[in-house]
Amino acid sequence: MTHEHSTDILIAGGGLGGVAAALSALALGRKVILTEETDWLGGQLTSQAVPPDEAWWIEESGATASYRRFRELVRRYYREHYPLKPEIAADPFLNPGLGNVSRLCFEPRVGVAVLEQMLAPYRASRQLEVWMQHVPIAAETERDSIQSVTFKSLTTGEHHTVAAKMVLDATELGDLLELAGAEHVIGAESQLQTGELHALEGAANPLDQQAISWCFALDHTEGQDHTIEKPEQYSFWKDYQAPFWPNRQLSWNDLHPITLKPRFRDLFSDPVVQLHKGDFWHYRRIFHKGHYEEGLYPSDITLVNWPQIDYWLGPIIGVSEQEKQQHLKGAMQLSLSLLYWMQTEAPRHDGKGYGYPGLRLRGDITGTEHGLAKSIYVRESRRIQAEFTVLEQHVGVEARKGLSGAEAFQDSVGIGQYRIDLHPSTAGRSYIDVESYPFQIPLGALIPVRMENLLPACKNLGTTHITNGCYRLHPVEWNIGEAAGALAAYCLEKGLKPREVRNTAHHLADFQGVLTLSLGFELQWPEQYRLLASPGF
Repeated sequence: MTHEHSTDILIAGGGLGGVAAALSALALGRKVILTEETDWLGGQLTSQAVPPDEAWWIEESGATASYRRFRELVRRYYREHYPLKPEIAADPFLNPGLGNVSRLCFEPRVGVAVLEQMLAPYRASRQLEVWMQHVPIAAETERDSIQSVTFKSLTTGEHHTVAAKMVLDATELGDLLELAGAEHVIGAESQLQTGELHALEGAANPLDQQAISWCFALDHTEGQDHTIEKPEQYSFWKDYQAPFWPNRQLSWNDLHPITLKPRFRDLFSDPVVQLHKGDFWHYRRIFHKGHYEEGLYPSDITLVNWPQIDYWLGPIIGVSEQEKQQHLKGAMQLSLSLLYWMQTEAPRHDGKGYGYPGLRLRGDITGTEHGLAKSIYVRESRRIQAEFTVLEQHVGVEARKGLSGAEAFQDSVGIGQYRIDLHPSTAGRSYIDVESYPFQIPLGALIPVRMENLLPACKNLGTTHITNGCYRLHPVEWNIGEAAGALAAYCLEKGLKPREVRNTAHHLADFQGVLTLSLGFELQWPEQYRLLASPGF
């Protein structure tokens, strides 16, 4: 049996982009149905368990008002619910985990609680419906518009078909693009196609995609033994070494992503707290016991999203379902194998032999029985063929040699900042990690070349394999989604198509006014940041 529904705006995917899209559409008065494949909202921040990678100057600039509110609500959650030391609670820049990857590292379930809090006011009136554990399985189109999308409930097996005036794809892999037959791109473009300095020199390769990672949380108590059962594929991963890697995958040796020179970084040897310094334990630590009275908590909690769990043996987009599942299993086995190696065979920092059996998998923190994150961490999605595609020439420092700052976009709907950061790929290529300028998000990158009522709302906008590397991070995805939700609401209010908003000067100016005046967007970087290259780590 299929159940029929209707709404103003349908958002498939409850990651950061999907939630942000819902918030802006709701704030502008529209009815929304938001669906999510897992039982947690938040995507890369929560179900994929990745502490936020943010703009270097995030405390001062580089985010929308709602993303700033989210960050402050996270800090407030810890101040109100955790027994922090008074001086820690009073810190306006409280970093709950004191991880050195970000100025705000925190537990995934806190992110879930805050996102639910932000959406809660819209639920009582049913202006917002949230369907958890639903996946899109079909889309009905007529000419250049989506008429409806059908979802399958992963708990009941029932089908639900939703007719909507505007449809936003915020799925982690850009699933609606394929289901609706929207023109899109996967993998790596060639230099002949894009002219990008770091694009492929030969032919384009759709199966050349960034590594995926199955993240997990750990604590550690010396003297205890929490060793897991030996993973099924442990023997393979123990011996595996990629041609471009300096040692076996399961080792403390990796590559510096910028210089590509071998480096050594272990678990506990360098407990500094400066950003992007130190050992792995402090790198993505999400709970710091030192914020509390001594003895209250037995251990820190850290989040494992390290080079050792980057899985690049094959892609999960553009392949059969069987091959996709094979690679998902491989990524899970790699993560479990790293844990087992650390527990049993890793050289210790204190010279006392091998292994840290006191490492304990914290599935209670990530909300799973198997102990890892609920979902794979996806760095690269399907991407729409857009009215405008962001190229390396628009944002890359080296590619813009002789020019000042990033390309200025008249149709800006937000800003972001991060290096062009690509992890090793499924085609056997190493890191691409190069400087970029603080950039804008052009509205043209959110407009499909043909479809009229479909908008991208996360990493599936009009970027390339290269520029996806700086447009894929947490606050940028949030901004993309929030802009898409606002655009959908604006189009319904004015009776316009998205491309009409972008390509008509007075409509574009009016819409940008809605973004800045009503929703608190920043459309351009303050002058003191605009010309600064993204710092290296």
